[in-house]
Amino acid sequence: MQTILVCDDDKQIVEAIDIYLTGEGFQVIKAYDGYEALELLETHPVDLMIVDVMMPGLDGIRTTLKVRETSSIPIIILSAKSEDNDKILGLNIGADDYIAKPFNPLELVARVKSHMRRYTQLGNLTHQNTDNVYKCGGLLINDDNKEVSVDGEPIKLTPIEYNILLLLVKNAGKVFSIDEIYEQIWNEEAIGADNTVAVHIRHIREKIEINPREPRYLKVVWGVGYKIEKQ
Repeated sequence: MQTILVCDDDKQIVEAIDIYLTGEGFQVIKAYDGYEALELLETHPVDLMIVDVMMPGLDGIRTTLKVRETSSIPIIILSAKSEDNDKILGLNIGADDYIAKPFNPLELVARVKSHMRRYTQLGNLTHQNTDNVYKCGGLLINDDNKEVSVDGEPIKLTPIEYNILLLLVKNAGKVFSIDEIYEQIWNEEAIGADNTVAVHIRHIREKIEINPREPRYLKVVWGVGYKIEKQ
């Protein structure tokens, strides 16, 4: 059974999320501030985290930053604000997704399932195939064990970052528009996806490029999209 950690200082919201997720077969553990969430992460195996941005004590932003120091589990941020700045902030500090309050519980469940599928696939090492190795200059992706390295140095990516990079490397030289990237990775229609994709692209660059401002691998084609440069 997959375990979801739900962290929000509004107990009614936590209980409502618990009802919907347990109804879908997930196990839910509950926290009501960031400190409590971090303590639970130390003692419980967690597959995905849902965290509210605005909480007393340790807020969702700082909680996510602490989680990202040691874990790449999917993180969905909740916030009462729906402005793009809040969404960008959440993605910048390591979250995988963002849902504004008030939200449709069925949409939240769908997002959780989508991220769990990707995270499970990322960690699934049972099917080995030596053909699933992609190399582009010093950039190497072994899709059997989900490892990425640059010039022999291992690179740690979140599931979303990994899937974007894999898509581009497998199609080196091909330019993908923002909408194409979003639809292939998130498996949903791209509506206002520019900021979401751009933030993840920037994170990937920061991890795989020696100088992100002068990228060797991940290039922007202005007005069109992104590509991995053939080496």
